[in-house]
This record gives sequence, C-alpha cells and structure tokens, in this order.
Amino acid sequence: MAVGSENRRDERRRRIAAEFPLSHVEAALDLLHVTDMAWHDCYGPEELALPDSVLDDVLLLADGGLVALIRLLREAVIDSRDIRMAADERRSRSRTR
Repeated sequence: MAVGSENRRDERRRRIAAEFPLSHVEAALDLLHVTDMAWHDCYGPEELALPDSVLDDVLLLADGGLVALIRLLREAVIDSRDIRMAADERRSRSRTR
C-alpha cells in the first residue's frame, strides 16, 4: 500500500530530529519531500519515494549537516551506488574500531 507524502514526513520526523539540529528539521523534511518527487520522476511509477536503505546511507554520511544532506541527496537521485559504497566503508571502519 502506498504511503502519502504527509505520512512519510511524519514517519521520518523523529529520525530527522535525532540527526539534525532542531532549527534544521523542517528544512531537512522539506528536502526529503522534494527528493521523493525527484526519485519518483527518475525511477517511478513504482518507486514513489527514496528507498529506506538509501535514506539510511545518506543520513549516515550527512552527519547531521544540512549542506551535506543536500549534496548527498542530489547524488543519491543521480546514482545511489557511490553513496552506498561510501556508507558501507564508513560502517566497516566503525566496526573495526
């Protein structure tokens, strides 16, 4: 069943609030909304929104930075494979510490 954009925003709010300063939460959620539309335009009609796995990778790499989030989401829409590789590398480095 498809989830509407407002439901998706509500579902993401807590996670975004945990990752970003309070003053950036609404902007980050707005950016994710626009990214969902871009994702759908590029990969739809079955792909209605950014996949959770891509969002996981982007949030990991953004480190709570709004500018980084903008750049990473743009790159993810273009081709998420580089984002996945960078996130996997960061995860592997954190496991070996």
